[in-house]
Amino acid sequence: MSDQNKDRFYFDKKFVGSPDGRVLRILAEYFGPLQRFRRNKIADTIVFFGSARLKSQEDTQNALKIAPENMSKKEKSLLKRDVDMSRYYEDARTLAFKLTKWSMGLKEKKKRFIITSGGGPGIMEAANRGASEAKGLAVGLNITLPFEASGNKWISKDLSLYFHYFFMRKFWFLYLAKALVVFPGGFGTLDELMELLTLIQTKKIKKKVPVVIYDSKFWKKVVDFDYLLEMGTISEDDMDLFFFADTVDDAYKFLTKEIVKAHLQGKNF
Repeated sequence: MSDQNKDRFYFDKKFVGSPDGRVLRILAEYFGPLQRFRRNKIADTIVFFGSARLKSQEDTQNALKIAPENMSKKEKSLLKRDVDMSRYYEDARTLAFKLTKWSMGLKEKKKRFIITSGGGPGIMEAANRGASEAKGLAVGLNITLPFEASGNKWISKDLSLYFHYFFMRKFWFLYLAKALVVFPGGFGTLDELMELLTLIQTKKIKKKVPVVIYDSKFWKKVVDFDYLLEMGTISEDDMDLFFFADTVDDAYKFLTKEIVKAHLQGKNF
């Protein structure tokens, strides 16, 4: 690089990283991912949300097997809980696999309904893994955090995208999404679910986006939607913004039916 080029502000890392360069960083988190999606001919996505803390059935069962005999009852109980919760990892993996196989069979020039996650471990890994095992593309929209790992080995080459700004990551979650699946999770998943429902409720998202909330028993303990309706803080129509699914087959049938109805036309039939 010539000395003249080095003097340009957009080559000055100190300037770009400064408060005055923030607008450039935000634009980079818009145009950078846009370029990647175009380069990979991705038209739209199906987004999976859920806990980063859940592990595969194999990992949790192995952890239980090698646990020391003198461990406390509480520690053993937590390991058994992890084994039980691993069913969500396996269900996300299976659902992503089935949806990827389905989307790959469509008669479309561009790549449609590509499985996308937050790029981390847990449910995010499971979704990317299922898509990869189906020989399809898998997108990971990672966020850089000080104490949590990001990225997983199942994300497709060129499609592991890293964000600094939560709001830009959330934009890309929803901008291309034609459906969303919300598995059990914690604060982050709750944040994503509530923001999503708010945007649909207020018609800031105008396209038809089917939303599956996976495992009614879990979610009805976390959020009492019926009580919100009873107290008049949401309306009857708001209960139609999402669909509870308790099995992979229920989720798959609902999603494919709604996607076909809203986003596909004659040549795929």
